[in-house]
Amino acid sequence: MRRWRRRILWGLLIVVALPHLAILAYRVVPPPVTPLMLMRVAQGHGLTKTWVPLDAISAWLPLAVIGAEDNRFCAHGGVDWVELREAWAEYRSGERVRGASTITMQLARNLLLWPGRDVVRKAIEIYLAVVIEALWPKRRIMEVYLNIVEWGPGLYGAEAASRAYFRRPADQLSAQQAALMAVVLPNPREWRPDRATSYLEQRAATTRLRIDQLGPRLLDCAR
Repeated sequence: MRRWRRRILWGLLIVVALPHLAILAYRVVPPPVTPLMLMRVAQGHGLTKTWVPLDAISAWLPLAVIGAEDNRFCAHGGVDWVELREAWAEYRSGERVRGASTITMQLARNLLLWPGRDVVRKAIEIYLAVVIEALWPKRRIMEVYLNIVEWGPGLYGAEAASRAYFRRPADQLSAQQAALMAVVLPNPREWRPDRATSYLEQRAATTRLRIDQLGPRLLDCAR
């Protein structure tokens, strides 16, 4: 029994340590693959991705992603507690649950976790987002996020998505194309930026308006 206890303890220590070691490594090294990518490959999708530095991505895209997904990206420490409290209040009142995930939380989920909406995964996601924010600068968070996020079945990262949907490298994306790419992120397996519905066009217009309202400071922390 003592031997098994030691084995279980070491197993738990390894499980706890691995995500932290990965976070430390990925601060400087591009992630070669993510759990989500492997899951999609197992489901029969391909794997298309091309890593590029943030400087090789149009400045419109991080602006659009912040405008569409996380207005307080530069202000929070991984978790937007204002949004989270509002989402909880809406849930308690019987309204439809919304994610309230920050870009850092989405990064933690895409980089280290599995897809889903269970409470355990959300709790781990929040914890890892706080760890990432403590160890990475905002610029690195944005760079890794834009390079690993799912933009279609088997399609990952801004460069691969830009070439697939608009036949141009990511550094040549226009403001409108960037906005359309940003608004498909909640459902990239069903929505396409090059075949935008009226709903997506409206969301893209709202995102561009938000960028104009918030101004250059929207991206100051990630430059």
